[in-house]
Amino acid sequence: MENPPRLSTMSDRVLCRAHVDKVDENQWVVEVFGLGPHDFTRRYEINAKSDTLAAQEGIRRFVDEMGAREDQ
Repeated sequence: MENPPRLSTMSDRVLCRAHVDKVDENQWVVEVFGLGPHDFTRRYEINAKSDTLAAQEGIRRFVDEMGAREDQ
């Protein structure tokens, strides 16, 4: 019998928030603030059609980066 897929736990999650500033027409600076244990701040320059898409991409990059830190 196969093991069921593992449910996400709080320790698997990366909690963060994003602040977005418009630089140019489709250029955004996204600052992502993590919450413990990922209490880091990162700034990303992102090309996107909207601030929402820029924020989502910034958060995605942050989560990827924090996941890579845990794998080491």
